[in-house]
Amino acid sequence: MSRGPAAPAFPEDEVRRRARSGAAAAFPAAEDYGRVLFGAAPAAGPEDGLDRMRLVPPVFMADRLKKLIELGREPMYDDVELTTGIGGFTAALPVYVSALGSTSAAGGDLGLALSRQAARLGLPMVIGENVVPVHGYGRLEGPETPGTPDAPDVRQGPGGGLPTTLLGRLRAYAGELPDGLGGLAVQQSTEDADAEVWNLVYSDPAARPLLDSGRLAFELKTGQGAKPGLGGMTVLDTAAAARFGDRYGLDAAALGGRHVLRSSSPGTFTAEILRQQIRLMRNNFPRARVWVKLHPGRDVAEAARVAVAAGADAVTVDGAEGGTGWAPVAFAGRVGLPLAACLRRLAADPPPCLLVSGRMWEGARAVKSLALGARAVGLGRAALLAVAEDPEQGLIRFAECLALEMRLLVSALGKYSPDALDQQDVWSPEGD
Repeated sequence: MSRGPAAPAFPEDEVRRRARSGAAAAFPAAEDYGRVLFGAAPAAGPEDGLDRMRLVPPVFMADRLKKLIELGREPMYDDVELTTGIGGFTAALPVYVSALGSTSAAGGDLGLALSRQAARLGLPMVIGENVVPVHGYGRLEGPETPGTPDAPDVRQGPGGGLPTTLLGRLRAYAGELPDGLGGLAVQQSTEDADAEVWNLVYSDPAARPLLDSGRLAFELKTGQGAKPGLGGMTVLDTAAAARFGDRYGLDAAALGGRHVLRSSSPGTFTAEILRQQIRLMRNNFPRARVWVKLHPGRDVAEAARVAVAAGADAVTVDGAEGGTGWAPVAFAGRVGLPLAACLRRLAADPPPCLLVSGRMWEGARAVKSLALGARAVGLGRAALLAVAEDPEQGLIRFAECLALEMRLLVSALGKYSPDALDQQDVWSPEGD
């Protein structure tokens, strides 16, 4: 989970501190109160366009006056309501857990712990691509036979189910989900389509509670921010590569001979293909929500308009700052639009439900994204780091800190819900 070359540093130590300390991490150390003066210090390390922007509260706050009249008292930051509709789901915060696929960083017990904590928080979660072709779907409940499609080389998960498989993650999430909150989105890549992943999930009794409560979505993926224009990539040893040669592109020479590069096909999209894909999703899976994930391409605004017109419930845009399990060095910091540029291009006609991801880990970056048109922000690496720090409470504490920061920031802008934010709340040095 280290950062790619030439990309702004991801503050892993700070994320881990938030996973340990919770809401207290939103402030300086309480022991320094009365002994240290605090002020505007320059940000440490390189910044991207979104980091360089600032939130700018007005002096006159008409919305605060309305809230005062409604409450019969001066409003406080804890009067900010963060419950948000996300792609047909209801979330406790304007936050979702973004797609985590087949790599080992998102699998095993860590993947199950992440699923459980996201569910307890009432946050929607995306299961990423290639889980079924690589690890199997997970129908078997007994001891596994290594190498079979439904029984990969992984340990049995707690309470039955396979910890790295899609079904294992689905069960872990659904088993902890509170009434009325959250929802699960399942991605499908070209190889997933060959494995009929959406058909497997849609027809599985384990997914029935999610379907019956309107909390299942399928996400059509056109690409990701870390390597726009390419498909998923992982590193295999030669034994594992032999098992996947019929499903993926393999290059034994690319990594020097000791390892094999496994590549998914990126898929081919035109406006008409995207429209037809969404129509097929609507027709074949009428009870599931339809999400579409776009990479940060130069025509991202046009692609978003096509997806919305065809009936997508949510459009996800993964900025070039987004992380991944593996990518060519040349892509990090050099290919794809930064998230701030994506938001600017989408501003003229934003999708009704725009979800964005890319280095999300603290409240200011999230609130700026919401003010620039996003409905919610996605936690990827930050969620994994938090759960790795504490498999029982790490993401929960991290979310407590994030929620407190968001309430403080939204309240400081004189507003009391994320959907009240707008572009006037953000100042950009590029535009002044």
